[in-house]
Amino acid sequence: MASKSYSTAIAAVLAAVLGFDIFGAAAASEGDWINALLAPKEPSTNPRAVRPGAPSPGSKDGTRRSRTATEDGNPNKPKPLIGNHVAPPGSGRWQWLVTKDRWTPTDEEKYAEFIRHIGESNCKTTHECLTSPAANPFYHATNPPGMQFFADCADLPFVLRAYFAWKNGLPFSFSTAVSTHTRLKTGKSISQAFQIVGRYHFVPPGPDPRLALQEVLRVSTSHFRVPTSYQGPMLPDHYPVDITRESVKAGTVIFDALGHIAIVYKVMDDGVIHYIDAHPDNSLTRSVFGSDIERAGPDTGAGFLRWRPQTLIGARQGNNGRLQGGMLMLARNEQLADWSDAQYFGSGPGRSTDWRAARYFFEGEELDYYGFIRLSLARKGYKFDPVSEVRLRVKTLCEELRQRVDAVNAAVRAGMPRRPQPSRLPSNIYVTSGDWEAYATPSRDAQLKLLFVALREDVQRFISMQAAGSRHLEYSGADLRSDLRAAYESEAGACTITYTRTDGSPQVLTFGEVKARLFLMSFDPHHCVERRWGATSAEELRTCPDDRLKQAWYEAQQRLRNQTVRTIGDRMNFTIEDLHRQARESSDVVGDDEPPVIEIASLLGKK
Repeated sequence: MASKSYSTAIAAVLAAVLGFDIFGAAAASEGDWINALLAPKEPSTNPRAVRPGAPSPGSKDGTRRSRTATEDGNPNKPKPLIGNHVAPPGSGRWQWLVTKDRWTPTDEEKYAEFIRHIGESNCKTTHECLTSPAANPFYHATNPPGMQFFADCADLPFVLRAYFAWKNGLPFSFSTAVSTHTRLKTGKSISQAFQIVGRYHFVPPGPDPRLALQEVLRVSTSHFRVPTSYQGPMLPDHYPVDITRESVKAGTVIFDALGHIAIVYKVMDDGVIHYIDAHPDNSLTRSVFGSDIERAGPDTGAGFLRWRPQTLIGARQGNNGRLQGGMLMLARNEQLADWSDAQYFGSGPGRSTDWRAARYFFEGEELDYYGFIRLSLARKGYKFDPVSEVRLRVKTLCEELRQRVDAVNAAVRAGMPRRPQPSRLPSNIYVTSGDWEAYATPSRDAQLKLLFVALREDVQRFISMQAAGSRHLEYSGADLRSDLRAAYESEAGACTITYTRTDGSPQVLTFGEVKARLFLMSFDPHHCVERRWGATSAEELRTCPDDRLKQAWYEAQQRLRNQTVRTIGDRMNFTIEDLHRQARESSDVVGDDEPPVIEIASLLGKK
């Protein structure tokens, strides 16, 4: 073991090289950090880990293995690992050969380009994105034959970051365990905040990537739920950034406190943020940032986040001249030039100590949060074009509806509507495992509903900005309401979706028809496809084979369909009797008696 004086000397050298004190706030609680770091350890191994490349029993694509429960309540996740762990070294042709001690600005630029290619391609699953020449032109040809790639919502940023590190000889560390960290109640559900208590390190000489990428699947949304000011012994993987084009760019992570994660793949000159996100069925979709992603406080860990810089320390050079051993250390908040909490507490004169009272100013004009984000990221001098904005929002909604067709079709192909209705809902309909995770759509549907809410909010914003004489609005027409209505009707009229009914016949729905039945569309994969699309007419339901029990369950779930807040922290393993009782009592635990308002006709007036 390193001596006390030796570790102190190393600490001084590292502080000079890295620019910060490695002991920091952790020293008092952890004692001699360097001694602990450099102490000899047995390589950590997961007793449930499969052999490199070996499929797990019962997996759909050979990418996942038998696991135990985590804080998300998902039994398919690997066990948390508390403390620092180093991946066992690999060997042979497919070894992840770690040759660098840190990520350079050039590496970060290449990573942004890697993400941009994926986003701008048409790949529809993580596996397709990493094996397609169009989506992954630089690295797809170097994948081991037959290797499968999987990522759901929380996994995606980690899988893509680890994959890129592998292909570029870079080290990588990620969190493997969390413990609770108390914070205030937010919204309808109490969602616990966490602190990091475990990390896994890919260091020289480097692991077998076929096993290493399996290890990355330990993460969950809980690993993002760390208060932004937290400075404990183990730091979170990400940090909140200033809202500038230099910090919010391809590779930036967006964490929605309601339980979803996305990755920015491009920011347009007009400040529109395009992102990719993954789902439990391994599908990958694309959308744009808006008020459907709820603003939240700093204790939730939500918002725009970047990866903390990681530096390999304690490594030595082997006889072959290559690096050996060491561990990765993450940069602390005070060492990050673009660390900022302005997205929570406001900007300029609007800054507040209470995030709920935050106000946002851009070039002296007060805007709402989403307007501030857009203008802060737009090219200098950009002004909102309200007519174009409404067109874009409707186009985005149309694409989301078409993606939902694929999600519902997947459940039908798996035979879910032919299965009997379970006697209870899952423990939480938004965070679960198994077939419900793969084929139910409560989270996707909540996001879709919030996009319709956001469309109404956009229209309200532009009408208010014009009334206030905002200099950040560009409109030269004579009647804004009339022009917005025309733009909306034009784009909505061009949007249709087609789903296949149970008897194989096509059913075409217009944008207006889907909007009218939005809160009737079932998220339950056990229901017939007609109810998945909110059918109510006798003619459309004629081909639905659901029995009376399934019909009763569909009707009892209405309050859950009215809900747009994903109450991921709540118990939801209800029986049908529970749902009936909650409806009678107008329970405020979960579900809403009425859906939110999404119509915009009252804002735009009549023709």
